[in-house]
Amino acid sequence: MSMFVGESLVGEGNEVAHIDLLIGDKSGPVGAAFANALSSQKMGHSNLLAVLSPNLAVKPATVMVTKVTIKGAKQAVQMFGPAQYAVAKAVADSVEAGVIPKDQCEDLVIVCGVFIHWE
Repeated sequence: MSMFVGESLVGEGNEVAHIDLLIGDKSGPVGAAFANALSSQKMGHSNLLAVLSPNLAVKPATVMVTKVTIKGAKQAVQMFGPAQYAVAKAVADSVEAGVIPKDQCEDLVIVCGVFIHWE
């Protein structure tokens, strides 16, 4: 697997869930994007690892990138709580279902753009 691109938009208004993602080899362009996302933090754009629970990162390693500027505690709590868990759970479920091959989990990384509505 070199690189795949995906997108999903579900819901309406301030309940919309909008995800863009890249999945690919950690030695390729997605791996470079993954490293850049974790090492290039900017005010209002705190990129973070997707975790199922504290200290339990999902495999393949997944970095979440905010698609809008996080401007307050309400948005931060949404990103560092339900959105973080939902992305991690989706990745874990995809591995369990065989969508993402289990034997490639150590070689792949995911970059996931997450939209958190400002209201």
